[in-house]
Amino acid sequence: MEALLLLIALTAVFGVLVAPALRRRRLRREGEGGMIRAASPAAAHGFVPVDQLDVRLPGPDQQLVDALEETQSSGDWEPVARLLALTGDEWELRWQRVQSIAGAAALELAEARRQQRERQEEQEQRGGRKRRFGAHPADPGADPAVPADPAVPADTAGAADQGPFTSGISFRKAAAPEPGSGAPLPDARWLRAWRAERPGDPGGAQVYAQFLVWQALADPSSEDRRIILEEARGVCRDAAGLVPADPTPYLTELHIARALGYRKADFEALWSEVSRRAPHHMGAHLTALPYWSAKWSGSKEEADAFARTAAAHAPEGTLLAALPLFAVLDHLPEVNVVRGLYQSAEIETAIEAAEFAVDQVDDDHPVRPHVLHLLVCFLVRAERYAEAMDALQVVDGYVGAQPWAGEEDPAAAYAAYRALAVAGWESSGGSAARSD
Repeated sequence: MEALLLLIALTAVFGVLVAPALRRRRLRREGEGGMIRAASPAAAHGFVPVDQLDVRLPGPDQQLVDALEETQSSGDWEPVARLLALTGDEWELRWQRVQSIAGAAALELAEARRQQRERQEEQEQRGGRKRRFGAHPADPGADPAVPADPAVPADTAGAADQGPFTSGISFRKAAAPEPGSGAPLPDARWLRAWRAERPGDPGGAQVYAQFLVWQALADPSSEDRRIILEEARGVCRDAAGLVPADPTPYLTELHIARALGYRKADFEALWSEVSRRAPHHMGAHLTALPYWSAKWSGSKEEADAFARTAAAHAPEGTLLAALPLFAVLDHLPEVNVVRGLYQSAEIETAIEAAEFAVDQVDDDHPVRPHVLHLLVCFLVRAERYAEAMDALQVVDGYVGAQPWAGEEDPAAAYAAYRALAVAGWESSGGSAARSD
């Protein structure tokens, strides 16, 4: 009897006190989880948080990241030179790495110049305040002058082209020295040293040529733009003479040809040099495609013809079947007034061809992430959320690719599409516990 009464008492206590407390705790946790899912799809789907997205590359290349960080922190060009030497004749990967190293150097120089301008402006402001209140530079409270760094050239540097395909490079800015420390700003002088100390190194010549191109394209209004491009063309031809079989210098000259407005006959002659060395090089086709677009020297019809011809003659195991999707990107209307544009036959065909292409190449193909990022954009716009989620599972964590690279904040642009994909997937019955 006593045991029965004890059991009844425990049941009453559980029902009155414990069960409601557990229920409140469970509801609180569910509410917090719902807030997290609403704020960030990363929490519910295992995606990388927005502030941890890597805007430097379209996909992982740890060897490149390690070599660049060692070079930029030490100022020694040997790590990146060694990496390119080991890359050898993997032309797609070499092209990607040359663009990335050149982009890192260009951004480093641009950041050095920005920091130098800020130092000088701050010094001028401080000097003006001290003169206003009677202070003299020789006074103990006066700040010493910050000398200009003569190694920093006057032309600005950047790493983004303005075509439908960019390198996708947005490397982390080097940490600035403490104000007043007197330490030199990192300004890519390691690249100039590489070129000067080892002029016969094809890797150094290729990177320096692309570095000059990124500088010129970063500021189309610069009076020195044509001079820089002409210098880059000369370095391209030096690099081509060092390794005649390597298509990489010719790919860099494709940027120059577009910026300088080569005649079509001259561009086609240059393209023949590329295709003779690497006829199915996806990066080469992505670099050449903008020339044929309406924004540059061609038209929508010419760009479509270039992309479709390449796709039609592409053997299995290449990404060229995805090229028409990049051609579509460059000719999208600025204002979409057609309902279902992204579900049209033209775009649907291009999407399916791109999906076929990424399935035909190895997972570690260096240009595959570029195609997957573009697919995320088009699949979300076409409301094909399940397929977009499949692509996101592969590329999430890296956002250095089109179309995000052309935005002011690539990570935010990517995250917005990712959130739309998640919302669309879940609204159609998809589970947050998504498995591959």
